[in-house]
Amino acid sequence: MEVPPSDWHRAMGVALDEARLAGAAGDVPVGAVLIGPDGAMVAAGHNRRHQSGDVTAHAEMLVLSAATKAAGDWRLDGHTLVVTLEPCPMCAMAAVWARIERIVFGAVDPKAGAAWSLYNIPQDARLNHRCQLVAGVRADEAAVLLEAFFADRRP
Repeated sequence: MEVPPSDWHRAMGVALDEARLAGAAGDVPVGAVLIGPDGAMVAAGHNRRHQSGDVTAHAEMLVLSAATKAAGDWRLDGHTLVVTLEPCPMCAMAAVWARIERIVFGAVDPKAGAAWSLYNIPQDARLNHRCQLVAGVRADEAAVLLEAFFADRRP
């Protein structure tokens, strides 16, 4: 079952709420949700690198981990990963390995983006699985959160 774009917009709203939680906790405001093949939200989370002291505690990694634990399987065929910021190489590759069907993201990341900007890992024909990409869903809202967060921390 294909998740309609209106659901991506709604799911991105949840991801944006998660991103705000990350920012309030002092972490880069990135949030993610995972939507199952039936359109139901499977997991939601936000960056927790500072809170956990774990470099891999990106929002995407946390929701993928929660979903695979709940499913009892590392394969997440038919799922859609919705994230406020274009995934980094680690998160993009994790989505490929998990067999995610689609990645929907908000703001592009020209410095570390691995699903469009610098690399396109999810659609690399050399890999055994490819993910569909949908870019720019509520991108302005995601960018504003990131810009405000970094403006408060940089001179």
